[in-house]
Formats: sequence, structure tokens, C-alpha cells
Amino acid sequence: MRRALALALALGTPALAATLPSKAVLSGTCCPGAVWTPDSRALLFLDGPPARAATGIYTVPANGGAVTRRFSSVAFFSPRLLWAVRPGTGENTTLERLADGRRFTLPTRGGDVTWTRSENRLAYTRSDTSGNFDRRTTRVFVADAFGSPRQVATLYGGGISGWVNETTLLLSGKRNAGDRDRDLFTLDTRTGARRTLATALSFRGVSLSTDGSRVVYYVAFDSAARNGLWVRPTAGGAARKLAAFGSYRWRDPGRLLLIPLDPDGSPHVLREYDARANAWRTLGDLGDQVRQGDWNVSPDGRRVSYLSARDGNVRVVELPGAGD
Repeated sequence: MRRALALALALGTPALAATLPSKAVLSGTCCPGAVWTPDSRALLFLDGPPARAATGIYTVPANGGAVTRRFSSVAFFSPRLLWAVRPGTGENTTLERLADGRRFTLPTRGGDVTWTRSENRLAYTRSDTSGNFDRRTTRVFVADAFGSPRQVATLYGGGISGWVNETTLLLSGKRNAGDRDRDLFTLDTRTGARRTLATALSFRGVSLSTDGSRVVYYVAFDSAARNGLWVRPTAGGAARKLAAFGSYRWRDPGRLLLIPLDPDGSPHVLREYDARANAWRTLGDLGDQVRQGDWNVSPDGRRVSYLSARDGNVRVVELPGAGD
């Protein structure tokens, strides 16, 4: 018994997790899809009548408190809240710099754009609107703020996964419409240099670390050698297959948070994978479940917000530090 307990402690198994204290900052099932502000001090959410006087983007402090309206209009807002992206009824989308109201348009056909971390450059796709998705042509465009778009790639059955850095995109898709497999690859938008990171039937849950140095993804319905959850450096090098499955988010450049899938209805457990040390630890359980995968990590990596499956409230959890 003692040996089993010691082994469980060493592995940080979810069964021994302590409950992490949480605080409800929004109540009344009003606010699925809440996201963090760039400074990690508050949450943003969409709401309107009858709970609020008018439709808009509202904010609540991370510790709870008064709800105020941050934006009176609804748009795609950039991660740093520097831009509002407002799709039109036709080809063109208007992008507005919030600091001075200066605008320009891009022919995104109503789609959002993907920003670099500086938010001085962006990328978007234009895809065929009919036919089997696996064979649809998708064209990838990049542009500088207030600049003209330039096509940099053509994919089939794929799209943009993010910016690795200010000039390099992470993309997935097939080279030819009739191919079976897709590539996950980086593309230098200046030189056209391409680096294939992995090949599989499809890639799910592709997510770049906060600095773009790593990517996590899941492969299913492929060969035993390809299936599973993987973490891989974006600069090239060996991937690591993680013996885990669940919902995941990056905490910082080297740490990945994961809520393991547990169908028995017990409280969701929060685990942390350190990619540098190749080690897991259990942070604790939520004393609750997350509804429909609706959870987010604050940009500073100190908190997690989630939509409670028990009461529909948005709750915030303080995360243990590296040495806790």
C-alpha cells in the first residue's frame, strides 16, 4: 500500500488531486465564450438584453466586481485589442485601428484574420464554397497593416493554424486535392521556404505555444504510429507523444495545461506538462466540470477561467506556481 501511494505521488496522478479554490465572477448562465483581456486583469464577454441594457462587449474584473461595457459594437477584436475587424455584406471586411479610428479593407469574404503577435501583420484565407472540404482549394494571403494582400500559398482541405513569428505561418493542408494525407508545415512568407513538421490523415486541435516555439496537435483515425497527442518544436526536431487525451491550452512557452477526458462524471482535473523537463504534475481538480470545453488561460499564465457545468457561472481559478 505504501509503495503504491509513493508511486502515485511521484506520478502526480489525478486521483490524488486537491480541489483548487475558484470564484464565480459572472452568474446567471449569461456568458459562454468569455475571454481574457491582454493584461490578464479582466474577462470580456458578449451580452445584451434582457440582462444588459444594450448589446455589446462587456468586461468584469478577474476577481469579480462591477460589469461595464467595453465596446458598444460587436466585431472580431484582435488578441491585443488593437483592432476591430468588421465583416461587410460582400467581399470586403473593414479593419479599424482602435487607437485612432483609421481603417482599411481586405477581401476576406466575411472571415476573421489571424494576427502576428505585434499585430502589424495578418493572414487570412479564401476557400471554395462548394464541394467536398477535403478537395476544396484554399488560398492563403498575408498583408501588412494598411497594406495590400499577397497570396503566399494554395492548400486543399486545410488552413491557417497561426503565426510562428512575424514572418512565418503555421499551416496544414494537402499539396494536391487527390492526396490522402495532409502536412502540418511552416511557411516563411518572405522567401517561400517550407518546413514539414508532420504528415497525417488530419490534424486536430492544432495550437501554438505562446511564443510560437512549440505546437501541440492530435491525430486520430490514422496508423498506430501517427495517432495520439503530440508536442513538437516548430523549428524542427523530434516530437514527443504524450500519454494523455483531453482538452488542452498552453500556459506559457513551455507548459501545457490539460483536462483529461474522464467519462465518469467526476470533477475535472487540471494537469500540467512541462515540455522542457518532459514531466507531468497534477495541479488539482476544479470541484466541478467545464461545460463544453469552455475554458481559457490568462495571458500571464496565473489564472484559468471556465464555464461551470454545475451552475452555468463563469469561475476563475488561481493556478499554483512553478514551485508550488
